[in-house]
Amino acid sequence: MASGTPPRVFHFKLVLLGDASVGKSCLVVRFAKGEFYEYQEPTIGAAFMTQTVSLSTEVVKYEIWDTAGQERYKSLAPMYYRGAAAAVIVFDITSRESFDAAKSWVAELQNTDTLIALAGNKSDLEASRAVDKEMAKNYADQMGILYMETSAKSGQNVNELFHEIAVRLPKQSQEDDNSRGFAVGSQGGAAGSTGCAAC
Repeated sequence: MASGTPPRVFHFKLVLLGDASVGKSCLVVRFAKGEFYEYQEPTIGAAFMTQTVSLSTEVVKYEIWDTAGQERYKSLAPMYYRGAAAAVIVFDITSRESFDAAKSWVAELQNTDTLIALAGNKSDLEASRAVDKEMAKNYADQMGILYMETSAKSGQNVNELFHEIAVRLPKQSQEDDNSRGFAVGSQGGAAGSTGCAAC
């Protein structure tokens, strides 16, 4: 890129999906604010934040929708992930049940144009691991999706996850003639609580 040339700016809608208490909100807060709160109320419906990732020649501006994981809100999820350029499907590495639920979300989104990333959260709880890392990685490879293990508490791989998605998204957007870009306003507002339980 020539000196002084402004970077190309991409706007993308990104949604987080997964069971309750896997740490979706904590991942978003860690990424967007660099903070971690041990105890918070569960998200109601969905919460909204924005954050920017700067690449060498591009800037990716995320509009992040953090959805509630409780079963009673599951029917609302398609409303939130519709039109999303990327989805981060989160499970808790100490919960096999949450991994099985994550696989259901992958299956639900597999036939869409959404770029899917799978995040095995709570990697700081290695001693309580219930989901084998290699098994999860092999599953992600088989499905052709990105996989990273993260810890919202320690910050491990949180920025790296969203950065890797940013690296992949502009290429996809160019292939799709920018049809999946999503305009983001300069002001972000909450569409519900921004909490998470048992992050």
